[in-house]
Amino acid sequence: MKRRRFLHRIGSILAVLGVTEAEWLTLGNRYYQALAQPSPRKLALLIGINQYPHIPALSGCLTDVELQRELLIHRFGFQGSDILTLTEEQASREFIEAAFLDHLSKQAKPGDVVVFHFSGYGSRAKLETSPDTIQNALVPANGSNKSQDEKIVNYILEETLLLLLRSLPTDQVTAVLDTSYYAPSTVLGLKIRALQESVAKLAAEELDLLKQLKTQKLPSTPIVLAATSESKQSAREGLFSGFSAGLFTYALTQYLWEFTPASTIQVALSHVENSLSKLGSKQQPRDLENLSPKRRALNSPPTLVGKGAGGLGFASSFPDSIIGAEGVVSAIEEDGKTVHLWLAGLPPQVLLYYGVNSRFSLATTEQLVLRSRTGLTAKAQISKIDSTTPPQVGQLVQEAVRVLPRNINLTIALDTGLERIERVDATSAFAGFSHVSTVVAGEKPADYIFAKLQEIPSRYGLFSLGGELIPNASGEVGEAVKLTVQRLAPKLSTLLAAKLWRLTENQGSSRLALKATLEIISDISPRVVMQRETIRTFKTETSIKKSAPTPIVPIGSRMQYRVENHSDRPVYLILLGLNNNHTAIAFYSWETPQEPNTADTKPLLKEVVIPPGETLTLPQTNAASEWVISGPAFFYEQQLIVSTAPFSETLAAFKAANYSTAEQGPIGLLLNSLDVAQDLLQDLHNASALKTEMNVTAADSYIFDVNSWASFSFSFQVI
Repeated sequence: MKRRRFLHRIGSILAVLGVTEAEWLTLGNRYYQALAQPSPRKLALLIGINQYPHIPALSGCLTDVELQRELLIHRFGFQGSDILTLTEEQASREFIEAAFLDHLSKQAKPGDVVVFHFSGYGSRAKLETSPDTIQNALVPANGSNKSQDEKIVNYILEETLLLLLRSLPTDQVTAVLDTSYYAPSTVLGLKIRALQESVAKLAAEELDLLKQLKTQKLPSTPIVLAATSESKQSAREGLFSGFSAGLFTYALTQYLWEFTPASTIQVALSHVENSLSKLGSKQQPRDLENLSPKRRALNSPPTLVGKGAGGLGFASSFPDSIIGAEGVVSAIEEDGKTVHLWLAGLPPQVLLYYGVNSRFSLATTEQLVLRSRTGLTAKAQISKIDSTTPPQVGQLVQEAVRVLPRNINLTIALDTGLERIERVDATSAFAGFSHVSTVVAGEKPADYIFAKLQEIPSRYGLFSLGGELIPNASGEVGEAVKLTVQRLAPKLSTLLAAKLWRLTENQGSSRLALKATLEIISDISPRVVMQRETIRTFKTETSIKKSAPTPIVPIGSRMQYRVENHSDRPVYLILLGLNNNHTAIAFYSWETPQEPNTADTKPLLKEVVIPPGETLTLPQTNAASEWVISGPAFFYEQQLIVSTAPFSETLAAFKAANYSTAEQGPIGLLLNSLDVAQDLLQDLHNASALKTEMNVTAADSYIFDVNSWASFSFSFQVI
């Protein structure tokens, strides 16, 4: 719907938000998993607010709207004319509720698909009728109007929104809420989307609408995906390469671009939460469908549950021919040689370093060569100008060749809470390390934050972007900035190594047919923790239905990986990671040379190879090679990387560390993590058959061919 038409009709629409027009509400919403199914019509209302009067501005909400709009049009077949967006001052409480009625309620018919999205501040507000209860609320653009009675706020209760969603005359409704309701007194790291609690009253019109909605019999519930699951979690927004966005919206839409849709909400949210963790946030998205208003009250923290048998409305049924993409052709220049791309399907940590000369393939098998990129948009050149089937706007593109620079640094953001002299000292100290650079927090993308410990201001430490202290990354009480930074030297090397191996992740684009399962094999409670597969080599994600958000692994669990090679070639395997102490670890395969006349035979490292059609477990399930999870309680992260060529240089780097006999376990410490990570990237580069065909200087870049490698990310929480 055009904005002009909406404004023209707004006067009459607002009139029906009162008591006398309650008949517009209809019954019969059923929880449904088919948002993407063919339907008579697909409608969307997308709301994003960065600028609030009298409130600090947000940065990524308008990008969220753009991310959702491009996704709905190019991946789900929505018509642009059926997507109404309300941004900035347009997104007042009155306009939002009126648009809901006019654009969704009045137009939707049984069987239609409806999407609602909100990005902006959330808060908590007291109801006049229930002074002891504080409820979650969305903050519209005019949520706090200083020119009116300051005791009245124009919030939209979460309860009101859920009832509005249930009132729609269709059983295919999905809502995404990239907001939160708890605002801590101090915030370190990424900006949060929450305001302090309000003791003000709600506007009378909002209370009247809520009262009317409560009189309706609305037995069914739509899919409502929230950015957080716990009452004191915060929805955060990140600063990326040329743009800001809500972490939840970006992770969700990136998953839906790249992946074959999963059949359960839990599977999708497991992938999304894994992405959020890599972006520095521990927020845990959930489905709100079973959450009652009473449980959402401040005095009763929410328990967010999603049905295991229910599906993710965004991702239930694509045509069989569509199996994911990294982006779409958004425009074609007049010369017919240059195309514009929207690249929202690339993993966020990869996008920042995605280099010129990277290649994408089209359905016609023709390739596009990347020439420039700004934020999520890029320009590419058609590799064959004389093609009889030129690209078309709206055509999906898939990654073919990834080009990454060799000079990648670890970027440390200096917290603005540091004094000027502290920032100067920190900048000088970090400059003493190669491959480490510093920025001012909030000005440019970063990997970690250097700041004071809130509970002990006389100590400094390294934090995740979500404000969580990195284990073993803080100084002593009263220690000078420079001494603390020098103490961080081994940790900085490890964190840079982890950053490098994360850049290999390509579960969505790899063309090697592989499947990997992480499982607990303890006698008491054996179970699958999570599964990953190269989705473009399998028709559906049937193998990962057992995944769940935030996999939990108890201390003392015996674990193993099971890796299946479904390709027609032997593949080689490397497993690296950070344990729950944030220390680098790796899987080692040791063999003892058969030398009969030698009394002291030293075990040697060997390649791990999986023949075509076979399955390998690692470590092997015997008492001598057990992998047992020890404390403390924290997050565990591993990267399982497979290549069609041997990891010759990586293995040489392993051997160079000169491990002692006592350290020769199946999964142990990685002493020279940065050397290993750099040689790993070189091995993947060497495995690419295309590097000699491309106009890229090998000394400046790594070149990875999607046909030659696969890389899976596994993260879980140890308790």
